[in-house]
Amino acid sequence: MLNPQQLAAVEHCDGPLLVLAGAGSGKTSVITQKIAYLIARKKLAPSRIAAITFTNKAAKEMRERVAKLISSEDAAALTVCTFHALGLKFLQMEHARAGLRKGFSVLDADDSEGIIKELAPKGIKPDVLFGIRNLVSRAKNAGLSPEEALAAARSPRELDAATIYQMYQQRLNAFNAVDFDDLIRLPLRILETDEECRTIWRERLRYLLVDEYQDTNDAQYRLLKALAGERGSFTCVGDDDQSIYAWRGANPENIDQLGKDWPSLRVIKLEQNYRCGRRILRAANTLIANNPHLHEKKLWSEHPEGAQIRVLECKENEHEAERVAAVASTLAEKHKARWHDIAILYRGNFQARPLEKALRLARVPYHLSGALSFLDRAEVKDLLCYFRLLTNPSDDAAFLRVVNVPKREIGATTLEKLGEIAQTRHAPLLEAARSDAVLRQLSPRPASALASFTQLMDELRSASIHQSAADLVETVLERTGYAAHVAASTTDATLRDRRLGNLRELADWFRAMQRNDNTTGDLAAQLALLTHADRDEPGNAVRMMTLHAAKGLEFRFVFIVGCEEGTLPHDGAIDEGRIDEERRLMYVGITRAKEMLTLSWSAKTKRYGEVHSNQPSRFLHELPQDDLHWQGKDPEADKEVVRETAQSHMAKIAAMLAGN
Repeated sequence: MLNPQQLAAVEHCDGPLLVLAGAGSGKTSVITQKIAYLIARKKLAPSRIAAITFTNKAAKEMRERVAKLISSEDAAALTVCTFHALGLKFLQMEHARAGLRKGFSVLDADDSEGIIKELAPKGIKPDVLFGIRNLVSRAKNAGLSPEEALAAARSPRELDAATIYQMYQQRLNAFNAVDFDDLIRLPLRILETDEECRTIWRERLRYLLVDEYQDTNDAQYRLLKALAGERGSFTCVGDDDQSIYAWRGANPENIDQLGKDWPSLRVIKLEQNYRCGRRILRAANTLIANNPHLHEKKLWSEHPEGAQIRVLECKENEHEAERVAAVASTLAEKHKARWHDIAILYRGNFQARPLEKALRLARVPYHLSGALSFLDRAEVKDLLCYFRLLTNPSDDAAFLRVVNVPKREIGATTLEKLGEIAQTRHAPLLEAARSDAVLRQLSPRPASALASFTQLMDELRSASIHQSAADLVETVLERTGYAAHVAASTTDATLRDRRLGNLRELADWFRAMQRNDNTTGDLAAQLALLTHADRDEPGNAVRMMTLHAAKGLEFRFVFIVGCEEGTLPHDGAIDEGRIDEERRLMYVGITRAKEMLTLSWSAKTKRYGEVHSNQPSRFLHELPQDDLHWQGKDPEADKEVVRETAQSHMAKIAAMLAGN
């Protein structure tokens, strides 16, 4: 059942619409119901509708919810994906316009880093290299070509980055490859300069729905503008109070820009919150009111007031972690909460270590988000590089990763020599390695190894024509000797089984994704788009994550730790005047809580071996003080908390002594 504002957002289909959807206001329901409305009432073909999200997890959830409202045939025809997946689909269809050959590769972050490191001056410091990579990515996210980035450079650092960007892009072109940023930049360039293509795609996608609109960067906004055109058949759903990704290029001013580019823009506010208790919501409203707003909104809820927000003053980080673990145990017992009802949020991953230790000692199961991604594991990346090389023999980055994995007596000196010869011939490394004339210029043993490798790749390519991607995984593991390599290189039996299990899981992923119209290369490119969050299955455990990672989630009980000056807000944000975004980050954390919120801070912190004195975060003082219970200011209430916690500890000790 939609409330009046949600219904108005669903039914407004004849012009541009901005839905300012506060935390917990049911925005996903609005988007899914609107898709069904467009199909049933507006008779718009589902193939002409695109719903764009920021994570594959969100896209999956949206697709599942829409499928319950429309026929399976209509659901299959919909486009529900991320910006980058839409860009990939565009480039696969328009590869010739982008100057790409069919079966191009999508490089991951490690591949891109390796190429930029190779192009950068020798001996460059890691922090300088990181800065260059960041500037190149920012230029791409701004939709700039290498030439435009050179023209826009205003400092020696920017000039160096733009020069490397130009060489980097030339290398990608030679590899018939794109990186993650190109999945937006290249479609944008084509749509803005090619009227015929722009007309085709505006007809192909007649209505656009953009979720988490406040997280769009400049290039994504321009892509929306290019696809929507003057008619503005779109609905953008977002919340300026939850814009927390400026550090990776998001531009919250894109919300204001909509009204400038489409003067007929209608704005509908979703202010009823279905998640939080009134006290928590009041605290969030009071906090965020300290930020400037073009569109004022104030969330409200019909839920009960809820318990006071508890503020814990702790001696130092370890003490803070112990108190949080103790209170979490008490909550589980007193409120009969399951562990996954509880979340511990923090500003940075560096804060997790003492919390992990305390939770283990308290025998509290936990899941740490942000651990090593499945697709970032070495064995999985190796196998995917074999796939990339099979589908794109020009992919030099993939060639360099796997040509000597397992070991084939092909060393760095040989590869450098091969690279020099390939460059003079304007040929990819694999093609150069096929040439007898090239091999004769190398030492006999590595030349023989290279010849064997190219023959192996030819045999695997023949196999790939007849096999599914999942079956090809098994073939590659066997024919390359990679499975034996993993088994031989790992003495720890548990680790060996885990690594081999990861390879089997990769085959399962391919099997689940397989469609009749997908080639192996298409699936490898799709896998490059997946993010760690899409595979995060924590089970029944306390969730530990950064405030950034918590966006979009909700929990009965939430702890926000490290609420001191220098941590939240962060030192860097204070120095750079980015307090508004830090406040939005705190707002996001507060609005994750449904029933109970606990905030904690440490009077002292140890950093780099030195002890620093802290002050409580300014955000704690910006909250409505009548809704807070500061530990130590109400002795009677404190006694009750101590009693509950002591009972919890005694129960734990009894369980341990009993061997449970």
